[in-house]
This record gives sequence, C-alpha cells and structure tokens, in this order.
Amino acid sequence: MADSNKPKRGVAVGAGYFSHFHFDAWNRIPGAELVAICDVDREKANVVARKYEIANVYDDVEAMLRAEEPDFIDIITRPDSHLDLVRIAAEAGVDVICQKPLAPTIDEAAELVNVASAAGIRLMVHENFRFQPWYREMRGLMQRGAMGETLHSLSVRTRMGDGWQADAYQARQPYFATMPQLLVFETGVHFIDTFRFLAGEIDGVFASLRRLNPNIAGEDTGMIVFEFEGGARGLWDASRYHESEAKDPRYTFGECLLETDGGSIRLDSDGQITTQKLGHPVQSHPYEHHRRGFAGDCVYFTQKHFIDSLCNETPFETSGEEYLKTLRVQAAIYQSAETGMPVRGLATGDGHANH
Repeated sequence: MADSNKPKRGVAVGAGYFSHFHFDAWNRIPGAELVAICDVDREKANVVARKYEIANVYDDVEAMLRAEEPDFIDIITRPDSHLDLVRIAAEAGVDVICQKPLAPTIDEAAELVNVASAAGIRLMVHENFRFQPWYREMRGLMQRGAMGETLHSLSVRTRMGDGWQADAYQARQPYFATMPQLLVFETGVHFIDTFRFLAGEIDGVFASLRRLNPNIAGEDTGMIVFEFEGGARGLWDASRYHESEAKDPRYTFGECLLETDGGSIRLDSDGQITTQKLGHPVQSHPYEHHRRGFAGDCVYFTQKHFIDSLCNETPFETSGEEYLKTLRVQAAIYQSAETGMPVRGLATGDGHANH
C-alpha cells in the first residue's frame, strides 16, 4: 500500500483564467505537491509557474507524464479536450481531477468515465459549489435536525450580471459567447449538483430557458423547477444577463432558502446564514467562511477533498459515476425546455417527457 503520509505529487494542464484558483489552492494543501504545469502556450505556462513557484513547465502532456511520473493530474482545460487528456492519463496510470463541464455531451462524458474506470484510475470532477462553506453548513444544520426532520422546498436566486453587454464574456472567458448551451451547461450544472447535495436525488424537472443577449449563442436566463425523490420541491431562478444588488455576486452566486417542517434556513449574498424556527424570530447563525480564493475558498476545499480521498482511499463525493447523475438531470432540463413539458423518472433512470 502506498504511503498515505507522503505528499501526492501532482501535475496540471491548462494555464487559463480559472487555473489560478487551482494553483493558489494547491500551494496551501499540505498533502499535495504540484511539480509541473503544461499548456500549449508555453509562455503562459511559464508565467503561471513563476507566480506559483511550480518547478517544471511543458507544452506536451505525454512528455510531462513520462518525465514527472506524478500521482495525479489536474485538468483545467476546455471541455472538448477532456476526453483525450483522460485517455492519456489512463494510459499512464495517473489519477485525475478534471474541471467541469466534463465534456461537450453526456455521451462523451460517459465515455470519459468509462475510460478511467477501465484503466483502474480514480477520477473526480472538480465540481466545487457543493464545497462552498455555506452549503456545507446548511446541510449540517439539516442533518442535525436543527430545523426539523423533513425538507419541503429549496430555492436559489442567481443574478450574475456579466452577460448583458454586447461584448459579454470576452474579457474573462470569451468562448462562453459561442457556446450553444450556456446558462445550464456552464452555471446550472453547479446548482444541479448542489441541489442533489442538499436535498437528495432529483426525479423530475420542468424548465423554461431564454436568451436575452442577442450577441451570444446560448441561453442566459431561466427558471427550473425540481422534484426530489424524497418529496421536496426546488427552484433555480437564474440570469447571467440581469445584475445583483450584491457587492460581489460571485461570492455566493445567489441567495438560498431552505424550508422544512420546522422552519427555514436562509443564505444571503454575503454568505450570512440565518435560521427561523416556526413561530420564532429570525436568528443569526455564525459559522466560518472567508473571502479567499474563489467563492468561499471552495476550490481549496474541493482539492483538499480530492487529496484526502486519495490518501485515505475513500470515495470522492463527485466521482465520475456520481457526476453522470448530475449530467442526466442537465440533459433532462434541456429536453424539458425544448418540449415545454416536464421530464420525470430521472431517479430510476427512465426519465421521459410527460405529454
């Protein structure tokens, strides 16, 4: 058995905008050592390597894996590159943490998961919203029965305000503007997974999606109703077009309300949680959250979970197999929006549009 106390040696591929959150987090995780970075733009990789004190730089992934013989690879590239990169990692016998969206289609995502499984490597999807500290705290409150025993409803309102301009997304992630599916594929998938984390498996969806900015290809606004296997109902009311009144709309990405048989739990856009038992006044609920890294430092907590699970040989919360459940819900949302009908039976794997 491998020495669980020895730091896991990692490499990364991708030096774009979001990779900086990854590298900052790797430098703070005691059980991990990032030893190399690869990008087709070698100069971009050099800049990142200097900033985060990463020893070695490559522009060829296979050469990097041969030379470094790492324990894991962090894939921080565009979705259409993920399958090929996972194949390369599988051939080298290297465990993978891979950014989302996992692949351009659910079929390709399933193939990716199968490639990793067949090779016997471990695969975790870098789905970080469920690792935001407020959602961990809210789930803990429910699990402890602090607000009753039964969840009745879950709702999140998201207003990002980064997609109304004629040149929307060009400054940070320009490929967003040409994606045929945007709001749910890029942002909503986070909330599907988080809703599953908070309320259990999703059995049905009903979605209405729209494109308000004519200068982009995909949808940027929508309302989605969720039916949970346990009986609760959910709502994601979202827009990348309209703005939030929050000083930093990307801290919590919205406000959340959980309603139970015993009362309610509320999250505001500053990360503050309040509770209200039925018949009682609202109470502030103190807990720890910090404005470091991305969205409550959730990239750090995601990657720490990956390393802890490797060291302890325990399951990933967002393994490839688990994440396919989220992607099946995502596909059903687009099906519902296209047909104008609900899609049910997702928890049992026989989802279909009900006419």
